Amino acid sequence: MSLYELIAGTPAVDDYRRLRLVSGLSEKTQSAAEAGLPNTWFAVIIRHGGDTVGMGRVIGDGGTAFQIVDIAVEPAHQGRGLGKKIVAALVDHLRAHAPASAYVSLIADGDAQFLYAQYGFAPVAPASIGMALRID
Repeated sequence: MSLYELIAGTPAVDDYRRLRLVSGLSEKTQSAAEAGLPNTWFAVIIRHGGDTVGMGRVIGDGGTAFQIVDIAVEPAHQGRGLGKKIVAALVDHLRAHAPASAYVSLIADGDAQFLYAQYGFAPVAPASIGMALRID
């Protein structure tokens, strides 16, 4: 990771929107990103040569519920363990700062479930099922 620098901080709106698109996540509007990013509880970015090439965020109420979101790495930088570094930093921060009774959730797309399992995340089905409402 010597060519890469992991920094605690919320990504800039333009970096956030770009990283979501190039990594295959859904597009977010400019206004949605501008409204949402300041409400980040904790986030990290990965820089390479001055460019932001990776990110991850934790959102939530600061006490009872948190969600890991927006894990994204530019395709040209994937396969170098950067996703693992991002998730580890987020989980380490949660373990250090979230209350003992907090509930931390995430949605794992495809094989990402195997990455998250390395950090203690487990499927909640059949006791619970993840659900979503998309506003278009």
